Order: sequence, then structure tokens, then C-alpha cells
Amino acid sequence: QVQLVESGGGLVQAGGSLRLSCAVSGSILRSRINAMGWYRQAPGKLRELVAGITSGGSTNYADSVKGRFTISRDNAKNTVYLQMNSLKPEDTAVYYCKVDYGPRRTDYWGQGTQVTVSS
Repeated sequence: QVQLVESGGGLVQAGGSLRLSCAVSGSILRSRINAMGWYRQAPGKLRELVAGITSGGSTNYADSVKGRFTISRDNAKNTVYLQMNSLKPEDTAVYYCKVDYGPRRTDYWGQGTQVTVSS
């Protein structure tokens, strides 16, 4: 069983920074953690991809966060991070991490962490 525990959300003023973390635990094999990613969902909107990172370290970002957010992963700690700089009120959302695990590429989701950016 795979569990994801997120941390690092909170309230910040526009222009500020936050760092989200998502640790993968449970009966897992580190080598079977494939792509990892961060998604967000604002009230009344669909969940959207923010950033993703492959097992090899290749990254991709939503256009709205390019140049402001950085995704990274520490394979030794089974953890994915999202460094968010120059935050804007429109970044306010619940942020979820997702892990693609195993040969069947099963998706596992974290419980979500609230990020609120005040103007």
C-alpha cells in the first residue's frame, strides 16, 4: 500500500514563497516510483497539473507557473517538493501530489494541502 503525506501549505502574502513536500511511504519499492507531480484545484475549477517530474528528473510545468515554481525530488527520501516563489492570489488552491507507481503505473494521491495567497 502506498501513502502520500503532504506538508508545507499555508497563508502567504502575494510575492511570497512556500515550499510543499510530499513523502511517499508504505510497503513500497523505491525503484517503482515513476513520475511524481503536483496538481491544484481552486474552488469551482477543475483540478489541473502544476508540475511534474519523471524518474529520470525531466520536468514540465503549467504555463501559469513557469519561472516561478520549481519541482524536485529526493529519491533517497521518496519525497517530491514544489518550491513556489512570487506567489499570486490566483495560485490559491488546494495542492495535491500524485505518484505514478509500479509496473501498472497506478496513480496515488495525497490528501491535499491548502495554499492561500492574499493580495
